[in-house]
Amino acid sequence: MIKVSPSMLSADASRLGEGLQKLERCGADWAHIDVMDGVFVPNITIGQHVVRALRPVSDMPFDVHLMIVNPIKHVPDFLSAGSDMITLHVETTENVEEALTVIRDGGAKAGLSLNPGTPIDSIIPYLDMLDLVLVMSVQPGFGGQSFQEHCLEKIASIRRTVDEKGLDIEISVDGGITRETGRRCVEAGVNVLAAGSSLFGVEDMAEEIKLWKGFSRKG
Repeated sequence: MIKVSPSMLSADASRLGEGLQKLERCGADWAHIDVMDGVFVPNITIGQHVVRALRPVSDMPFDVHLMIVNPIKHVPDFLSAGSDMITLHVETTENVEEALTVIRDGGAKAGLSLNPGTPIDSIIPYLDMLDLVLVMSVQPGFGGQSFQEHCLEKIASIRRTVDEKGLDIEISVDGGITRETGRRCVEAGVNVLAAGSSLFGVEDMAEEIKLWKGFSRKG
């Protein structure tokens, strides 16, 4: 089953609670929460205090994506704030095994993300510790970028590896996801679609989410 995880980055920042409740009403599976520090990526977004404030508003799983340097330092705060899943960037995490252990011992699901130019070899040693792999199909830091086509083969390669190992890992994609690119990503092996403007910007989000959930993998 395809899951849809709309990005709160595209919600009205002055009404985040209402935006979160809208996702739930419209049938979203997770709320994707992008955390940016202005160092690893150019922009600065929200932090653990906003996650904590949003937690009582909805029971929807929080898919927290840490685009920050030294993420292990902040993982305990995001755990206590109510994160259900925490995804770190392999490019910023010095001791990946330790960081993933902290997340899982804290009761959350653990994920690793890799940028468009980062080879999948960087995450292979940690697959047994992962609940989620997040493939960035744009350079992280800004919304509204165009989907990078070469990421489809990366997705397919990760899916083959996960299936060959018999692992139960969600494969997500984030960046430039629309109806068309989302469908192609699912065909390549993704089962979680993270997207912002293409969901928040439509007239009927519920219908759009329903359509995306109908995508299916080739073969």
